[in-house]
Amino acid sequence: MLAIYTFIFGVVFKIRLDQETSAYYDDKFAFALLLFAGLIIFNLFSECISRAPTLILTNVNYVKKIIFPLEILPLVTLGSALFHAGISFLVLLAFLLIIDHSVYWTLIFLPIIVFPLLLLIMGLSWLLASIGVFVRDIGQFIGLILTILLFMSPIFYPASALPESVRDYLFLNPLTFIIEQTRGVVLFGHLPDWIGLIIYYTIALLSAWGGLAWFERTRKGFADVL
Repeated sequence: MLAIYTFIFGVVFKIRLDQETSAYYDDKFAFALLLFAGLIIFNLFSECISRAPTLILTNVNYVKKIIFPLEILPLVTLGSALFHAGISFLVLLAFLLIIDHSVYWTLIFLPIIVFPLLLLIMGLSWLLASIGVFVRDIGQFIGLILTILLFMSPIFYPASALPESVRDYLFLNPLTFIIEQTRGVVLFGHLPDWIGLIIYYTIALLSAWGGLAWFERTRKGFADVL
């Protein structure tokens, strides 16, 4: 897919980015690298959230017949998504080496940047897994939300490409900050925004705690509904 992105956007459409971004790359690779890095983060989020509403519904036997810690089901999904994301990051790094692009030491901060997103994913997954038991159609609604997030995240464009008057609103999207920080440490060699990370960690921890608390409170009604 990375090779296809490079060919389509760099060779066929010859998309050019702003001067600041293009300074880091040969133009024909710039858009493909930015797109691929953004999609890794989005796909990690999307894979977990899209499956969350049906996690309990597709594992009814664990609810009715045996004593099973249902709260680990979202963790299993997250583990699968993390494996896919890890492979994609390896592909991205290999591509950077192939095109003779610098691999910056700031890459070591990537786990610190991604971890709060994992906490947020778990909180939302516990919440949606519980709601999905009682509201069966929520999965279709989540699919629409994920499509909106895809285009309202800086995946097909860097946040710097937007006018300053609307740029701040883009950061209301929970994926925007993580995508921009990931690109910064992997592709540009920038240090993380530590203040932003502290704020994000706080929100993510509260989301994870709230999602788990909701799940534990509502799980007693799962068997009756199923």
